[in-house]
Amino acid sequence: MRFATRILVTQILAAAAIVAICLAAFFGFGVFQLRQEASAMGLAIARSVASDPDVQSVAAEYAGQTDPDPAELRDGILQAQAQDVADRTGALFVVIANDRGRRLAHPDADELGGELSTPYGDVLAGEEVVDWETGTLGLSARAKVPIVDEATGSVIGEVSVGFAPARVYGGLPAIGALVAGIAAVALAVGAIVAVLIRRRLERLTRGVQPDEIDALLQSRAAVLGGVRDGVVQVAPDGVIRACNDQATAILELAGDPTGRRYRSAGLPQRLVRQIEGALAGDALAEGELVLDERVAYVEVRGTAGRGAVAVLRDRTDVVALAQRLESVRAATGALRVQRHEFANRMHAAQGLLAAGRVSDAEELIAEFVERGAVPEEAAFAVGDPFLQSFLVSKASEAAERGVSLRMSDDTFVRGSVVEPEDVAAVIGNLVDNAVVAAVAGEEPRWVEVALLDDGDTLALTVTDSGAGVADPENVFENARAREDEEGDAVHGRGIGLPLARRFARRRGGSLQLVAARGEGHGAVFAARLPGTMREDTP
Repeated sequence: MRFATRILVTQILAAAAIVAICLAAFFGFGVFQLRQEASAMGLAIARSVASDPDVQSVAAEYAGQTDPDPAELRDGILQAQAQDVADRTGALFVVIANDRGRRLAHPDADELGGELSTPYGDVLAGEEVVDWETGTLGLSARAKVPIVDEATGSVIGEVSVGFAPARVYGGLPAIGALVAGIAAVALAVGAIVAVLIRRRLERLTRGVQPDEIDALLQSRAAVLGGVRDGVVQVAPDGVIRACNDQATAILELAGDPTGRRYRSAGLPQRLVRQIEGALAGDALAEGELVLDERVAYVEVRGTAGRGAVAVLRDRTDVVALAQRLESVRAATGALRVQRHEFANRMHAAQGLLAAGRVSDAEELIAEFVERGAVPEEAAFAVGDPFLQSFLVSKASEAAERGVSLRMSDDTFVRGSVVEPEDVAAVIGNLVDNAVVAAVAGEEPRWVEVALLDDGDTLALTVTDSGAGVADPENVFENARAREDEEGDAVHGRGIGLPLARRFARRRGGSLQLVAARGEGHGAVFAARLPGTMREDTP
């Protein structure tokens, strides 16, 4: 039997059980009500008869007698009056007795003068008694009331009024029919509701049974937990329905955001905008996302009528390695340029010697020795060979694009670099961005670098001649590289700046925009890199 069918049967049985219990309760209450009404009616009739003056007079006349004459009683006033009351009220009997329990009136004339068949002591003691008892006329609902002499206040007899069970329960069939009708309607409503619930359940679960749902949940958990990529699924109503551990780790979330709305789940703003676009109908949004400790590649796809799915791939190590390889490539390029320049100089000296111009050759070689392989200002202000070669390589690259890379007069570095990868990544990103901005600007195009070490900390500023930063507030919010009108990227369009800031913050340092633009210059960026230098002994 299918699960939905089992639920339907269970609900119908439950409704039937509830209706049966209610039916029994209402039926019992109806029976109780009829008994109470019969007892109240019998008590009222008995009181009325007991207060009749004729009844009191005759009872007083026969008070104390233990053997009244039946023939006299048969033709007496009480017998006729009791029968008349019984006929008018529909009572089974109206029995009148004296203070000795001897019958003065009874429906069966043969019972006159005899002792009452049911207990009468409490009634003669002055109490009213209502109960179901079995006497000479069978089982009946009885009300017994004492007859009190108004002159003396003493009990001189009793009146007993009884109703047959058929008379008491005469209205029971009507009550039963009413309750049965109500029960049938309730059961029908319950069955209809159960059928509607079954249909709703089938529609919600798309006909999938609980064991199949359990298997699907296990498969879903296995898939989400088994992939290396992070997965975030957002429903059309904006609630995050699934987020695996990998996504939580990549996004650096404090806890599982499942069940929360994506706007308030602590997701990065760029990812929030991509999800908004996917929910609005965009087929695909992708790009790199730089967080405090990670770099991720994000793909957000919209699914027809089912929300959006974001897939995150952790590319932290890959991007960091690429940045460091780029620094190595730059240093290698600088060495290649220097080697080529040195070879050219040696060929020139060799040519002078071959021509017999020894003095000219000596003068050329002396000039080579005096100038060295790096610019004079860089060799004097920067003592670390790595920084020298790296700056020379960047200067060569900038020169190829028509930009002059120069050292600030404030530059003075006496220590040695101990973390060349991070230093090259930060300086390289800042210089590359500055060169791009300078190329987009007007003549003269230049980039100025200032370096200063203090113990194990390297401080630097990079200034360019470009137009400055158009959006200072969001310059570190990464986006896909975008070309401007002249075909060149500008500040804040790639992941270089947020990635460089991440390298700086990872060491407890900082990277910030000092000035968006200024008089005679463009943007100015400053960075502090603790733990990247070693102070050398002079």
